[in-house]
Amino acid sequence: MRRLAFSLIELLVVIAILALLTAISAPALHGSRKQAKTILCGSNIKQQMLGMFAYEADNEALPFGFRTSLTAPPGGYPGNLLFDKPGWWWFNYISDYSEANKNKRHIARCPSNQIDCIELNGFILHGNYGVNQSLCKSWFGGRLQSDFVGTPLKTSNISRPGQTVLIVDSGYALINWRHAIDPCHVKLGPTIEDKAYVPGLEINEKKELFPGQQRDAISGRHLDKRVNIGFADGHMACEKADFLLVEKADITYRNINVWLP
Repeated sequence: MRRLAFSLIELLVVIAILALLTAISAPALHGSRKQAKTILCGSNIKQQMLGMFAYEADNEALPFGFRTSLTAPPGGYPGNLLFDKPGWWWFNYISDYSEANKNKRHIARCPSNQIDCIELNGFILHGNYGVNQSLCKSWFGGRLQSDFVGTPLKTSNISRPGQTVLIVDSGYALINWRHAIDPCHVKLGPTIEDKAYVPGLEINEKKELFPGQQRDAISGRHLDKRVNIGFADGHMACEKADFLLVEKADITYRNINVWLP
């Protein structure tokens, strides 16, 4: 009686078909994972904006982007003290204004973060989200950041809140229009704060980056080099990184209004 079994040829055909199906489905699965992370990233930004608006309702202004302090925020100073200034950051100020912010620290972290440097990886200030320094100003800053030092704004004082960036995928927790300008010859200074960037922005290939930022800055985080942007009126959009590009034209700047109130 003949035994029922696969022949070697049949087995090889099955293996070849399985390998072919895996090869076909792998890019789709990878794309689906990236899309899921993009959606989660957008949800994180939305939750943080809700915390900012709740903070504003109590304090009549948006939170400081950064404020020096000898007193550490709950959980200690964020970042790596070799590179980052000690003090309170915008996400510290809003942590008590949203249950999501209070109980889920991961909402301050982009799930598509691609920082691959041991000195920066895992530190919340690097490769996650940044607030627009033109709105969430700092209490203190050097000469080169003087435009972004002062009292944080109220959203009611922003002339085009639906077109003005409040929070965005960013290489650093603070970001401004000077980090998105082409030609990128503007020298902000030697610190890592000065090397903030919009992930996937084309001009990042020409910028001086901190070691470990290249992949995140040049390749981008989300599909098609898109970034999640939260606007000052509370709505969110996922746009191509170049949507935020500022271009120098003679003595003017094109597209700077997306950054300025």
